[in-house]
Amino acid sequence: MAQMLTQTFNTQAINTQIGGKIAPAHPVSDQFGAITGHVGLVATEFSYRKDEEIYGEDEPAEYVYQVVSGAVRTYKLLSDGRRQIGAFHLAGDVFGLESGTSHRLAAEAIIDTTVRLVKRGSLEKAAGTDVQVARKLWAMTAGELRHAEDHMLLLGRKTAMERVATFLLEMDRRLAVAGMMALPMCRRDIGDYLGLTLETVSRALSQLHAQGILGFSGARQIVLRNRQRLHNLDA
Repeated sequence: MAQMLTQTFNTQAINTQIGGKIAPAHPVSDQFGAITGHVGLVATEFSYRKDEEIYGEDEPAEYVYQVVSGAVRTYKLLSDGRRQIGAFHLAGDVFGLESGTSHRLAAEAIIDTTVRLVKRGSLEKAAGTDVQVARKLWAMTAGELRHAEDHMLLLGRKTAMERVATFLLEMDRRLAVAGMMALPMCRRDIGDYLGLTLETVSRALSQLHAQGILGFSGARQIVLRNRQRLHNLDA
């Protein structure tokens, strides 16, 4: 069951109520925070358990979301039961932006996750009267479109090894801390994102490890030892 917290955005900081106490404010530096702060919107914060649904496919798209902590996958179930993951959303990422009135994909928490959300109608109203808000919303929408185009190319034209290399470079860019990336998603998630079987993903990772391109430091902790060779595989 998702737990709810409510917070008011301002242009300087966010005060988050946790367990009845106000946590120290922290600066808003992301596009989503800048938009909500600029127009003084009130956001609601929810916490979800691992694998808990945030919203379902074809449900009304009434809110826009941002990951505060944790990770989210958006996916579609095909008619034969297979799952295609469209994107992984990490801390700071915005998701749930839709061109229509309903969600094209479902969204689930990959691990214990906290998200904040604002009413879509409030954002659209603000964008209708504020050019700055409209531009930032367009920038976020364009970013999602660019990712969808890149993902379509990956699924349609790249080999299994190229897909895994692309994924690792993406996660390295978005997740790596001190040279190591701790993946929140399991290999089955990775396979469903790349259009590969679990066995193919595991085999590709093992090959990259054997070639000295990456190292493992735990089940989901990966160190890239030779980024140039990985870039060459991606190319």
